[in-house]
Amino acid sequence: MWRIVRIAVLLTILAFVALGALVDRWRTTDWDNTLWIGVFPVNADGRDTTGEYLARLDAAQFRDVEAFFAAQAHAHGVALDRPVHVELYPALDEAPPRLAPDAGLPSRVWWSLRARYFSWRVAGDRLAHVRLYVLYHDPDHTQAVPHSLGLQKGLFGIVHAYAEEPYEATNSVVVVHELMHTLGATDKYDPATLLPSFPGGYAEPEAEPRYPQRLAEVMAGRVALSPGQARMAESLDEVVVGPATAAEIGWVAQ
Repeated sequence: MWRIVRIAVLLTILAFVALGALVDRWRTTDWDNTLWIGVFPVNADGRDTTGEYLARLDAAQFRDVEAFFAAQAHAHGVALDRPVHVELYPALDEAPPRLAPDAGLPSRVWWSLRARYFSWRVAGDRLAHVRLYVLYHDPDHTQAVPHSLGLQKGLFGIVHAYAEEPYEATNSVVVVHELMHTLGATDKYDPATLLPSFPGGYAEPEAEPRYPQRLAEVMAGRVALSPGQARMAESLDEVVVGPATAAEIGWVAQ
C-alpha cells in the first residue's frame, strides 16, 4: 500500500515538474510581452580587482544585449518593441554550484537539482523570467575561464566573463549565447573543433564565395574564415540570429 502511495506521489511531482517546464517554455517564447532577464554578478576569483570592477558595473553595460534582441527579433518579424529587458541586481556573495567537466549523468542530474535550488534560494524573490549568474574573473590572473552554460529547464544560465572593460563586448556575446540556450536554442558548432556547423552555424550560408564569412551565427559564436578556421565574434555587431535558431526560440514557425 505504502509503495503505491510513494509511487503516486512521485508521479504527481514529476507531472507538476513537466507541466511547469511546459508553462516556462510557453511563457518565455511566446514573445507577447517583454522578457525580463535578471543578471546577478559574482566575484568568481575573490580578487580585489574583480570586486572593484563589480562595484563599477551598471545596467548600461547590458544595453547592447537589449539592442541586439530588438534588432534581430524585428528582422524575423517579431513586432514587440522591446523583446528583452535586462535588470542588473547587486552582486552575490556566493557562486552557484560548479559542474565538473567530466561529470557523468548522475552527477549532472544532482548538479542540476542543486543549481535550481541555489537559483531559487538566492534570487527567488527578484523579478526575472530568466536568471543569469555572471561569474567575473580577473583576466590578469585567469587566462581561460570554465565553460559557460544555459539551461532551459530551470531558466537560468551560468556565464563566465572577464572583469575588465576591454572584454565587455565579448562578454556580451557569451551572455547572449547562454541566454539563447535558456530559451531553447541549440549549439551550432562542432564540439570537437569548435568550428561553425554548415549551414546552421553560418551567418550567411549562401554567400559566394562562402569564405570568409563576415558575421557569426549566435549559436556558433565564431566567424568562419575558411573550412578549417574561425575566430570568435568580437562584439554583438558581428552576430546574427539565423533562421534555425529563430525557429527554436519561437520567432518564426518551425
